[in-house]
Amino acid sequence: MENSVIKIKDLKKGYKNFELSIPELSIPKGFATALIGENGAGKTTLLNILSGIRLDYNGEIEYFEKYSSDEIEKKPEIKERIGYTGTDNYYLPTWTVDQVKEISKLLFEKFDEGAFVKYCNDLAIFGQGDFDGKKKVMELSDGTRTKLMLAGVLSRETDLLIMDEPASPLDPLMRDKLCEMIRDYLNSGEGKSVFFSTHNISDMEGVTDYAIIMEHGKIVEQGFVEDLKEKYIAVKGEPGDAEAAKKILYSMTSSNYGFEGICLADDLDKLAGLDVVTETASLFKISVAVMKKNSLVR
Repeated sequence: MENSVIKIKDLKKGYKNFELSIPELSIPKGFATALIGENGAGKTTLLNILSGIRLDYNGEIEYFEKYSSDEIEKKPEIKERIGYTGTDNYYLPTWTVDQVKEISKLLFEKFDEGAFVKYCNDLAIFGQGDFDGKKKVMELSDGTRTKLMLAGVLSRETDLLIMDEPASPLDPLMRDKLCEMIRDYLNSGEGKSVFFSTHNISDMEGVTDYAIIMEHGKIVEQGFVEDLKEKYIAVKGEPGDAEAAKKILYSMTSSNYGFEGICLADDLDKLAGLDVVTETASLFKISVAVMKKNSLVR
């Protein structure tokens, strides 16, 4: 893929009963890319490797079509261009919000203190009150800690955001706000890119341009969302046609009232003669179908 923000080649990371193995992967520049998969699929391991948290892996990674993975620890300008939010204790629980601000200023040259205060207030981190620097991280709810991480990373001048499950602890309103913030970030400068993992596929579909689906350490599907919606078609039909359709559909569920499933566009002709209705599949339905097809869960 041309114009990639990250390129991966022969990436491997092994555990006792699991191996992350990605022969080749390109993350498109200038888009929001969603990383989708079951728990234990390897999403967090991959994001930790790409963000420089994990260094114990084999393979090659190229950033911004310029830097190798060997350079990420040697050249501070690479990490300056990458923002990261994770699911663990990104900020120490005993830190105050003022300490978060001061440490961010020390760590990152292009951290905007004024923007941080504005984001904290705009995201209602302190409820109806104004900025409260004495508030401790441990006093914040899971969702509010996520909002604080978002305020911190968006207050920096970066070119790539890597985000591990940013939507999970957020309420529906804040998930919608997160999508808006991601889109604003992408529109704030040429080539800005976002790579995030998510289980909240439906909530994040509106901001997802490209999707990568992982199962047990491997990439099993990927593509621009509009292309995936041309490759996979949603199908519904009557109970009497369920057995015949089951032999053709990529995945299917059935009940006494009928069946529905996903069909590869290339196989649509094989449904001729059956009483079925087709429609554009959502990214959620496509992702679930692909995960079912490749899952170890039976």
